[in-house]
Amino acid sequence: MNTNKSILITGGNSRFCKYLKKQLSGKNVIYSTKKQLDILNYEKLIKVLKQKKIKTLIHVAALSRPMAIHNKKLDLSIDTNIIGTANVVKACNKLKIKLIYFSTNYVYPCKDGNYKETDPIFPINNYGWSKLGGECAVQMLKNFLILRLAMTDFPFSYKAAIKNAYSSFIYNKDFAEILPHILDEKGIINIGTKKRSIFNFAKQNKKNIKGIKINKNSNFPIDSSLNISKFKKIIKKNVKKSYSF
Repeated sequence: MNTNKSILITGGNSRFCKYLKKQLSGKNVIYSTKKQLDILNYEKLIKVLKQKKIKTLIHVAALSRPMAIHNKKLDLSIDTNIIGTANVVKACNKLKIKLIYFSTNYVYPCKDGNYKETDPIFPINNYGWSKLGGECAVQMLKNFLILRLAMTDFPFSYKAAIKNAYSSFIYNKDFAEILPHILDEKGIINIGTKKRSIFNFAKQNKKNIKGIKINKNSNFPIDSSLNISKFKKIIKKNVKKSYSF
């Protein structure tokens, strides 16, 4: 999709943006990297957004995996995902810019699954807490869209997949096709596909993938599946292509 909207996307060299660049482009669409725009530098952030006359900011930049990094490097997790996001929020508020924030399904307890956008949130790990910290700031804005994503890399990047843990995974490649069509939405939307074991999801892409089981008492999210009724309605309204979610 080629758009005339003035859009800035943080995390421009991320795995997701590799696919988004093929779907969302235009002379006023800017993909910024950390080197070009450090979200911890508030003054520069304001300067760039003013100069480029940005109307929508898609905040993809984040510290994500490996999940253990949020325990080992707590300061980095807080700086990037909470303080950095707070800077983005303050800048968007000051300049009246719409903010689209990439959150995660890990803000939910990840025990019972089928979580709705209105369900209680209680992150399972520090990554979830760091993204929820960002959400708290975003929800103080009047013009925002929070995407609680059950997103993973295409192709499935692991040699084994868990048989007794469930999610609503959607590939980053597939969501990159959809995002340009939902930029005008507001509020909170769960983003994913139907509930499946991680093994069954991965098997679609890797037929010979090894299946493993984990201890149910582990800290791994046993059931992080999402209720995607809202997402499906939005797709039906905005996207011509049919998806089997």
